[in-house]
Amino acid sequence: MTLDEIFERARREKRLAFVPYVMAGDPDLETTEAILSALSAAGADVIELGVPYSDPLADGPTIAAAGQRALGGATHLRGVLELASQCRERCAPIVLFTYYNPVYQFGVERFAREAAAAGIAGAIVPDVALEESAELRAALAARGLAMPLLVAPSTPHERAARIAHAATGFVYVVSRLGVTGAGQAPDFAPLRRQLASLRDLTSKPLAVGFGMSRPQDVRDVGPLADAVVVGSALIDSYAGTRGQAAAARVRDFVAPLIAALGAA
Repeated sequence: MTLDEIFERARREKRLAFVPYVMAGDPDLETTEAILSALSAAGADVIELGVPYSDPLADGPTIAAAGQRALGGATHLRGVLELASQCRERCAPIVLFTYYNPVYQFGVERFAREAAAAGIAGAIVPDVALEESAELRAALAARGLAMPLLVAPSTPHERAARIAHAATGFVYVVSRLGVTGAGQAPDFAPLRRQLASLRDLTSKPLAVGFGMSRPQDVRDVGPLADAVVVGSALIDSYAGTRGQAAAARVRDFVAPLIAALGAA
């Protein structure tokens, strides 16, 4: 199922799509596989799968620490692609969340080719500016892969329009300034204005991330968004566990979030 089909299904069902974020290899790839299966069975629509990187500019303390643990276990892009390939038949569609340096070192064309072969649905690369993204967007598009782009609260209206036009799959709406993290909830009044402004610019799905962690957050963004992204709080929920114990923690954590999707 394509990302377009997934978001259209959620719209028909009159609910938000649920997009959890998981760092691949934290604490090991076997645990990540168990978590991906648990999230898919619980009702995740799309899963953002982080590729660990040593200089993650957009990541807050929780995700940065998860990336360091994954790097300490020798997780690399090739291993993440292999994991995605193994999970493709039983897991929700996967969108990689990576930085440009690992893609560049791997090779842009090779990255697009092997991601498509692994069943990846798309890639988010937050440190590539719109003006520098054409090569990667073209390589992904040539293989049917989406490249969602980010719009921040500080993005000027005209630039947001260009980003929304170029984005494929969905527009990733950053809910607040700063890095990822569950400790600081968004200010929902300006966020609602930002979503309303973006809705005037595009009919593409709007997925809200950064700081989303509670069922009430889901309900607060529901009237104007199409999806909610939950990352840091999810990673915190299974910290210190492995394997099926981590999967059980994940199931317990996401259940109330998923229940709130239709009430948004």
